[in-house]
Amino acid sequence: MELSTTKLPSRQQILSLYDSVGWSAYTNDPEVLLQALSNSTFAVYAYDQQQQLAGLIRVISDNATICYVQDILVRPSAQRSGIGRALFDAVLKKFQHVRQLVLITDDLPQQRAFYESMGLTEGAEFAHGTIRVFARFAQ
Repeated sequence: MELSTTKLPSRQQILSLYDSVGWSAYTNDPEVLLQALSNSTFAVYAYDQQQQLAGLIRVISDNATICYVQDILVRPSAQRSGIGRALFDAVLKKFQHVRQLVLITDDLPQQRAFYESMGLTEGAEFAHGTIRVFARFAQ
């Protein structure tokens, strides 16, 4: 596996990766997805031994107080191989100085286990006082 912040994947590689995990809300409008990736504060791409895009993580941040992980995805055939952890570690290292790292995700048991293993806490279980998370999603 190779991680890179500068070796940009092709449009087809990006669409194939997002399609592989069923994120059609992104692939239904490829131009918006590509714009979102290019406008992200930081993105890391993971390539397999055949130089195919196996995963990516992208964040939005003010680089001072908050880092929001917008997307982290790994091709199903490459899941449980350490790629997700390597991608997340790259973000944790780059943004170790920020106060808040935030992520919103689906409610699936394997995702919860992964994010907890990376040191994240679900909002309802935050030990330092009650916090609420609010979000609005366009239909």
